[in-house]
Amino acid sequence: MRAEEDKSHLKVIQVDETQLKKDLSELVRGSVEETLNALLDEEADKLCQASKYERNPDRVDTRAGSYNRNFETKAGKVKLKVPKLRTIPFESAIIERYKRREPRKN
Repeated sequence: MRAEEDKSHLKVIQVDETQLKKDLSELVRGSVEETLNALLDEEADKLCQASKYERNPDRVDTRAGSYNRNFETKAGKVKLKVPKLRTIPFESAIIERYKRREPRKN
């Protein structure tokens, strides 16, 4: 009887490794998506010489919305919101034009 009580005590903390890995990979994927979108916004701000909605006499261009784009990373598929500008063509230094996947390193 004592051995059964000891074994039942061990089952108090149980970790579902599959769910844990899934949750962690989703957390990483979301983090990558958030970071890439922030970098794209920062790049657009530098091109415009002003941040989003900022009134600035030095502003070179204004934003004209964004378009969605899927990008495959090692962390999984992320959805990017690529900024559009009114007069300056926005070409990101982070993600090459027409590139859909992160390059693989062997």
